Amino acid sequence: MAITGTDSRLAVRGARLFDGEAVHPGPVMVLVEDGRITDIDFTGALPPEGATLTDLGDATLMPGLVDAHTHLVFDPNGNTEYQMCHDDDATVMTRMREHAAQALRVGITTLRDLGDRGYLSLRLRDEYAVGGLGPQIVASGPPITSSRGHCWYLGGAADGEDEVVAAVTSRAGRGADLIKIMATGGMSTTGSNPGGSQYGLAELKAVTRTAHRLGLPVTAHAHAASGIADAVAAGVDGIEHSTFMTPSGVRLDPRTVDAMVAAGVFVGCTVVKPREGMPPEVLETIEPYWKNHAYMQRHGVRIVCCTDAGINPHKPHDVLPSDLVYFAEQVATNVEALASVTSVAADSCGLGDRKGRIAPGYDADLLAVDGNPVHHIDAVRRVRAVYREGRLMVRDSETSGSDRR
Repeated sequence: MAITGTDSRLAVRGARLFDGEAVHPGPVMVLVEDGRITDIDFTGALPPEGATLTDLGDATLMPGLVDAHTHLVFDPNGNTEYQMCHDDDATVMTRMREHAAQALRVGITTLRDLGDRGYLSLRLRDEYAVGGLGPQIVASGPPITSSRGHCWYLGGAADGEDEVVAAVTSRAGRGADLIKIMATGGMSTTGSNPGGSQYGLAELKAVTRTAHRLGLPVTAHAHAASGIADAVAAGVDGIEHSTFMTPSGVRLDPRTVDAMVAAGVFVGCTVVKPREGMPPEVLETIEPYWKNHAYMQRHGVRIVCCTDAGINPHKPHDVLPSDLVYFAEQVATNVEALASVTSVAADSCGLGDRKGRIAPGYDADLLAVDGNPVHHIDAVRRVRAVYREGRLMVRDSETSGSDRR
């Protein structure tokens, strides 16, 4: 990894631009000053006098990727319950820094951590905010869950309306960026039932009412169709997974989808691929899961491709580019898929005014990839360079060198 200090004025040139919403033919030159984008030039002009120019050749310039669902505390190659019950904070923090660096190397310049232990992701967020070499972190702290419920081992148990209100207030006081609540059970906690609700409508309304009063958005983990419907009715801002499990199998509810569209709810599509050795009950959910997300995409739900990184060996913290390729095959066009991990994901994280787009005034979080991902989506896996607020974090050794005019 190549690291440089922040240059006052930069010019980064490529063959084309994906600005977070649409592709533009080049040549293109993105101008940066003090970590922010100041202008975008398509005329082929020389850079301003004194600016440092990097010409990346036949590369597409695009916003840095946003992974809107990660768990930095989890080592994907270990047992998450054991780790969280036995590893000390120093061990976990070291692991988190390694995971964040792993994400940055593939172009993930912003990530949203949706479940930690002991507010460690907030600590790492603040470390990077004062100059550390890592991605921007949006952090929920420990997710709110029922006693012995999904991810109980992260320490966020709360039962009943009074306790969930207190849990929201506590997270706001600790500086959390959002509230994460486990509306239903999950697949990665022993004894948890993903098809069953953990909270009723009254408790979910208490959470959203309190969080919104405190200026915090709410996203709900929800696999069960009943839990999804209750969370949307309660006014959550996002649904994670959105599997639509029912007692008779995975069944999408069009009325709930319509309610999502009307309310502007984001859906985090945590990519899952069928693989050998999966339990039959999980394999049975995958085909309808993808059909349901394609339906939601077509009907106007704001779908975000994200990873749930850390939960198992198939989810390392650099998996987003690979997951994006599969997402594009199943759900969206290449342009829609690219937007789902840039502009749409940034909006879902509350950073749509700073991240996820290449436009004047936005942070200079840039990813340069070899080729044209609009034509061939797997180009996102061929990283040429990564910039974080104008600082060069990653550079392909085969790209041409910089020069100063």
